[in-house]
Amino acid sequence: MTIRTRFAPSPTGPLHIGGIRTALFNYLYSRHFGGQFLLRIEDTDRERSTAEATKGIIDSLDWIGLDRDEPTVFQSGRMDRHAAVARALLAAGKAYRCYCTADELAAERAQATLEKRVWRYDGRWRDRDPAEAPDGVTPVIRLKSERSGETVLDDLVQGPVRVANAELDDMIILRGDGTPMYNHSVVVDDRDMAITHVIRGDDHLTNTFRQLQVYRALGWEPPRFAHIPLIHGPDGKKLSKRHGAQFALEFRDMGFLPEALCNYLMRLGWSHGDLEVLGRDEAIRLFDVTDVNRGPSRMDYVKLTNLNGVYIRQADDGRLTGDVVERLANEHGLSAGPDAVARIRTLMPALKERAKTLVELAHAAAFLVRTVPLPMDTKAAAVLGPDAGPMLRAVAAELAGTDFSAPAIDAALHAFAERAGLKMGQVAQPLRAALTGSTVSPGIDATLAALGRDESLHRIAVAVADVNGP
Repeated sequence: MTIRTRFAPSPTGPLHIGGIRTALFNYLYSRHFGGQFLLRIEDTDRERSTAEATKGIIDSLDWIGLDRDEPTVFQSGRMDRHAAVARALLAAGKAYRCYCTADELAAERAQATLEKRVWRYDGRWRDRDPAEAPDGVTPVIRLKSERSGETVLDDLVQGPVRVANAELDDMIILRGDGTPMYNHSVVVDDRDMAITHVIRGDDHLTNTFRQLQVYRALGWEPPRFAHIPLIHGPDGKKLSKRHGAQFALEFRDMGFLPEALCNYLMRLGWSHGDLEVLGRDEAIRLFDVTDVNRGPSRMDYVKLTNLNGVYIRQADDGRLTGDVVERLANEHGLSAGPDAVARIRTLMPALKERAKTLVELAHAAAFLVRTVPLPMDTKAAAVLGPDAGPMLRAVAAELAGTDFSAPAIDAALHAFAERAGLKMGQVAQPLRAALTGSTVSPGIDATLAALGRDESLHRIAVAVADVNGP
């Protein structure tokens, strides 16, 4: 048997981080067994589904690298198939027409709420003669659910879960206008897509018992189910905006690497010993949904950010340079020409040691693209006081005589500091301010080498002129 899993979101808004984890678990489980991973867009809610949300779902999955094995299935394009199966159940006596009006049922629900009791449809049209139907009422089709015994789900995460069939009323499978209901459509789609394992959030657990009734009525073998706990905020409450980012592409915009986010989410409810950092291939080799914890997990943004820093330090410098150049253009309005790109690439090994997000990395690299006069932060301006001019002019003369490699620069600066009776910081900090507009940067030797001879000496000269005049 080929393992086939699917991720089936509704395109009614941005893809939540919990949805990304669900998709990831489906992907890892299918890949672990050499199976297939599919995407189905459940877009039958015409009023709330949008093309923008659909694009966001697909972009999110592409960004984190969850490749699908077949073209995307859109549920809205299969409504005729759903309706045909519902009518087949009707013809087989497994379903029936219900002529209750919406107003009638709404009044009964309201009364049940007032009396603080659970309302369930009582099946009044289940065995009633359709000849008694009132005029002007378009019927819905309801499933004849089992009334006795219980439905048992052997869940791969939650273990055995039981529900008395008496608690499951005869649900609508086809509306009066001929459109199918969710719990019916999902069963038909999973069957036609040959899905073997349904891995989804445990908020779907109630739906699963209703869907199992549909499987039984149709005589179809259901897939295996695995209901994973939801993600909560650090305070144990439902994850919301007050906790921080909650949508997949927000994390991209905030500068998280997709592999770092996947690593973190994979271990949010699943673990393998003390392993913290897991690449994609290792994750596929080790992951099994049966090892997922039953309890909810708590989102720890600090831990995610620290893990992202680990992945940034391991990332390819060329890849990081490309991302930084794009962010500088989009977020800072700084266009990097070939020389500036080369500077960023040269200094990237040092820049990425300090960064925990790509946003921080782009901010740290911005000085390499800027033109003089540089914007100065408060601390840099303070360092560049009147006494800094003569020292910078002398340092520039010292540097001009080197080959501008990092080792030669380091040796020249130490020699200058020793002759001048200065500590290295007293030389490096004014120099750093002149070169970057800040008092924070990678090592001063690496920074000078990345800027190059002409640009470095030009920036120092402009800084001296600003401090002391031409």
